[in-house]
Amino acid sequence: MDHNVNSLIQLPTTTEYNNRFILGIDGLSRSGKTTLVSKLSHHLQELNIPYHLFHIDDHIVERKNRYDTGQEEWYEYYHLQWNKAWLKEHFFKQLKNATELKLPYYESESDSCTVRSISLPKNCVIIIEGVFLQRFEWREFYDYVVYLDCPRDHRFLRESTNTQRNITKFKNRYWKAEAFYLQNELPEKKADLILKN
Repeated sequence: MDHNVNSLIQLPTTTEYNNRFILGIDGLSRSGKTTLVSKLSHHLQELNIPYHLFHIDDHIVERKNRYDTGQEEWYEYYHLQWNKAWLKEHFFKQLKNATELKLPYYESESDSCTVRSISLPKNCVIIIEGVFLQRFEWREFYDYVVYLDCPRDHRFLRESTNTQRNITKFKNRYWKAEAFYLQNELPEKKADLILKN
């Protein structure tokens, strides 16, 4: 993946953009997004390019809104894990021009969300990292999307041993949601760059 990363890090410097460049790093669970973002962030620092990183998983909702709702588990994960409409209006639509964002950050220990104020420089690269980023509600707001393609069996082996033991949850919740995303949103076809990992 390193060769492609070296090409990717040139994007913000070779692409003309007004004020901000919105970069989506999309990929299914354990596909290598965090590693890629870490390398990209390091290079942007070296190039003195201002940036801000958002992890979409920081903005999930409380458990009562995504577990035991009466819907199928995969539906809860794909459709209820985030308040998609709220994030569209108050996050994605604001990224190009807002100097400050007020966003809910989920805290797992307390199962609650705390609102934080995020200041953004006028000219910067904004990186958004996470799963299902190319769902139709959000896709139009990126200037460029990278999709990390990694086979499911490889990704599953990257889970902890304890997590792997709960195979039923993967089958009913995660894998069905991933299949829905792949079949309905076609992230590999819509992405500007695909990295095999």
